[in-house]
Amino acid sequence: MEDLCHYINGARVAGSSGRFADVYNPATGEVQARVPLANGEEMAHAVAVAQAAQPKWAAMNPQRRARVLMAFVGLLHRDMDKLAEALSREHGKTLPDAKGDVQRGLEVVEYCIGAPELLKGDYTTDAGPGIDMYSMRQPLGVTAGITPFNFPAMIPMWMFAPAIACGNSFILKPSERDPSVPIMLAELLEEAGLPKGVIQVVNGDKTAVDAILDNEIIQSVGFVGSTPIAAYIYERGCANGKRVQCFGGAKNHMIILPDADMDQAADALIGAGYGAAGERCMAISVAVPVGEETADKLIEKLVPRIEALKVGPYTSGADVDYGPVVTAAAKANIERLVESGVEAGAELVVDGRGFSLQGYEDGFFVGPHLFDRVTKDMEIYQKEIFGPVLSVVRAQNYEEAIGLAMDHEYGNGTAIYTRDGDAARDFAARINVGMVGINVPIPVPLAYHTFGGWKKSVFGDLNQHGPDAFKFYTRTKTVTARWPSGIKDGAAFSIPVME
Repeated sequence: MEDLCHYINGARVAGSSGRFADVYNPATGEVQARVPLANGEEMAHAVAVAQAAQPKWAAMNPQRRARVLMAFVGLLHRDMDKLAEALSREHGKTLPDAKGDVQRGLEVVEYCIGAPELLKGDYTTDAGPGIDMYSMRQPLGVTAGITPFNFPAMIPMWMFAPAIACGNSFILKPSERDPSVPIMLAELLEEAGLPKGVIQVVNGDKTAVDAILDNEIIQSVGFVGSTPIAAYIYERGCANGKRVQCFGGAKNHMIILPDADMDQAADALIGAGYGAAGERCMAISVAVPVGEETADKLIEKLVPRIEALKVGPYTSGADVDYGPVVTAAAKANIERLVESGVEAGAELVVDGRGFSLQGYEDGFFVGPHLFDRVTKDMEIYQKEIFGPVLSVVRAQNYEEAIGLAMDHEYGNGTAIYTRDGDAARDFAARINVGMVGINVPIPVPLAYHTFGGWKKSVFGDLNQHGPDAFKFYTRTKTVTARWPSGIKDGAAFSIPVME
């Protein structure tokens, strides 16, 4: 049993609250560590340290701050295997998927190395008689992020990289389910040259979250997680005068038109629906084939692919397709939702119930499931399952198919598979969803674009990473300057003589 810790002022620090949470090995179901849960006093201390460190960091010019991030990128490459193994051990992801988690965060760090360009302001000469006007982007001060279990490397980096590039200090409250990698990232940042106190990692539960939301020193809060908690954090944070961006749940639809390459569409659905055991906010959980013939062909292609999926622990090798879900509670919720689908009359074409892995009977493994003839009144359609469950909702025509995605309360991501450029163009223009894929199943934008959904998938005005991140983590100050005439008009250049 390992006792984990917080990371305060450049050092690992034991918790003092006396409260702990168990950290499991999802593959075995065993408790492998316990993590301290901070109280309000511990959070206040971390914030005070961050506040003391921030002004000197902000005074460092953007190019020097960018050099720290450059060095950090090198260290991430150096320790990629170590980070991936720690991530897989606590989360359950396969090693290739864990490395992808680190890599997608690393790419945002690379983008943030461009801070000197991204932080430039605007300048207008002669805005009025003898008046110049210019704007400056300045850091907020102490910022904070509350991150989920499903991407314990990527999402923290999506938040803290632009925050510190802008000259802020940052308080990270990671998920208590897999807290080791965030502390490793903080240590690598300081090895790269980040001054002590600029990044703090404080583990905790709702007590720590509320301490962040109510702390007057913290100027902004970012969050990724479920929609109910996103709404709570957004409302409480805004009520306390903070800048807040929250990203919530998802129910991502993939439309398959009759002209689509059905093998390509089926392969895309397998990876997007079952990768990472479905524990992705950008997972495709609803397939919408247009027309009965299209639906029958798609099911025919999907079934053998799903039945061939290899489920196992990350230690079983690179050919494992997905691992366990993160906790016993997550497994139980998935199983409950599957039963609700059966009871509601959906056709369970591939039945993963009762899945058991020899030698890992106590692990949190869930077999792959495929439902057909799902209708939009069913709970398995309405709720985010966050597991290896794909639902097929048959649409009779294109308008019905696009209407399903548009009418759903979530609007994170969507995709269409077709050879018809006109249909794809119409879909991209009309759909009320934040991220759209055309023959791309998981349309997560690269680091220099922004990531964010619509509708109940997002609370706040700005997206994550890309240019929006530099807007979120800075304030604009505009200066109007006028210099009265003086030396220019009144100076004399001859040798002064007595008059």
